[in-house]
Amino acid sequence: MDGKVVDARGLSCPQPVVLTQKALKEEITPFNVLVNSEVSKENVLRIVNKFKMQSEVKEEGEDFIITVSR
Repeated sequence: MDGKVVDARGLSCPQPVVLTQKALKEEITPFNVLVNSEVSKENVLRIVNKFKMQSEVKEEGEDFIITVSR
């Protein structure tokens, strides 16, 4: 993975959302968010959508890789 990576694996909500918001405000895209729970994935996707950004989700083992871009 090139570029910025927000590794939120093992963190409970709202920490993955807070870290994603911080990355969104830095306006460095694209970047990846790593989470390992369905709830965290859905919450991160919600905040990405709120910022009107694009997202793509890949499942890799027990982890979700969410790529965020403009």
